[in-house]
Amino acid sequence: MDTSFAIAALSALAQATRLDVFRLLVEREPGGAAAGELARLAGVPQNTMSTHLATLSRAGLVRGERRSRSIVYRANLEAFRKVTLFLLKDCCGGRTEVCAPLIEDLAPLPKRRNPQMSDKIYNVLFLCTGNSARSILAESIMSKDGNGRFRAFSAGSQPKGKVNPFALSVLNSFGYPSDGARSKSWEEFAVPDAPVMDFVFTVCDSAAGESCPVWPGQPMTAHWGIEDPAAIEGTDIQKEAAFVAAFRYLKNRISLFTNLPLASIDQLSLGTKLREIGRLDGSTFGQGKVI
Repeated sequence: MDTSFAIAALSALAQATRLDVFRLLVEREPGGAAAGELARLAGVPQNTMSTHLATLSRAGLVRGERRSRSIVYRANLEAFRKVTLFLLKDCCGGRTEVCAPLIEDLAPLPKRRNPQMSDKIYNVLFLCTGNSARSILAESIMSKDGNGRFRAFSAGSQPKGKVNPFALSVLNSFGYPSDGARSKSWEEFAVPDAPVMDFVFTVCDSAAGESCPVWPGQPMTAHWGIEDPAAIEGTDIQKEAAFVAAFRYLKNRISLFTNLPLASIDQLSLGTKLREIGRLDGSTFGQGKVI
């Protein structure tokens, strides 16, 4: 490897935000992430993130791929592997018994398949009005139970700005992730540089009855409305029980969804399946509400 390439790569990573972004992109392989999503996760302005991504791209560590109307960034793992091997060259004075395990772990990466094929990672957005309870639960459940095949997001038409503490408590009690959960507007996912959604599910009736933004990529949509656990009045035990029920209803729906043959089923049949999932136990369908 050319020494200048190694210097450029290491210099690009010698900054906290860029290092965090590269590690995040490594974690997100092979799906990648859009600049807007990376900016939100890193807590920096989007123009600042664009500058960081340009630096990483010039160093050969990151590549941008156009998908629909967005540019998705991915880590160039092969380039980083070469940088690491460059650092290990002639290590330990040629004592192979010391360095062999390290070098063997850095064997050439298998050729990555096209993410649009059977190993495609699907982006799923859960919508509610306040984005503080049901959609937060669904996002966390999908993030864990999707087993790397799905990336979950949530948002609200009128976000409350704060996640319901019972939602966080129930997620933690069942061992589901809650770090980073926040109540946010669905407008974040309607801008050109936002992650392109494959599926958008409304989990409350009021959100289903509102005029949604025009989603990039024309995702498939369905309504999976369930009762609002945050509307339950009573003791803390009663309120927590309502959130546990909502958690179980959503987990059941998500389990059925993630087991559908998404790569082979036709859209008409898939649409029917998604609507059927929305009418499972706990559904608000047919209760006189807007759906």
